Amino acid sequence: MAQDKMYPMTEEGKEKLETELEDLKMVQRPKVIDRIKIARSYGDLSENSEYESAKDEQSMLETRISTVERMLQYAQIIDNGGTDKDEITVGKKVTFKELPDEEPEEYTIVGAAEADPMSGKISNDSPIAKGLLGHRKGEEITFETPGGDMSVKVLDVE
Repeated sequence: MAQDKMYPMTEEGKEKLETELEDLKMVQRPKVIDRIKIARSYGDLSENSEYESAKDEQSMLETRISTVERMLQYAQIIDNGGTDKDEITVGKKVTFKELPDEEPEEYTIVGAAEADPMSGKISNDSPIAKGLLGHRKGEEITFETPGGDMSVKVLDVE
C-alpha cells in the first residue's frame, strides 16, 4: 500500500486551511445548493445554462473541500525547535542574493499548501527552496532551476 503524502505546513498555515474549509462547507456550499434549486425551478434542465453553471461550481467546490480535508488530515506541522538557527529548513525566512551582484531577496519556505510567492512564501517543492534547504547562513551555493543554474549567497536565516 502506498504511503499517503504528508503536507508540511506551519501552524498558521493549518489554521488558515481550517478557516477556509469552514467557509467552504458552511457558507459556499449552501450558496451553491441554493443556486441549483433556483436554476431547477426554471424548468427544462437540458438547455438550462444557470443549472449547468451551478453544477460546475458545485463540482469545483466539492473538489476543493476534498483537497483541503486531505491536506489537513495529512498535515505535518513544522517544528524547527531542534534545528540549528542558521540552517535553512521549512518554516524559516531566508535572505539571499543571486551572484555575482543582484539585489537581496527574502522568502519564507513553507509547505506547498500555504505557498504564496506574491507574499514571499515559496513552496518547499520549488526549485529555489530545494536548492536552499539544508544550507546555512554565509554559504555560497549553486543549484539547478528550470531557467538554468543559479548561484546565491545566503545572507540571513530567521
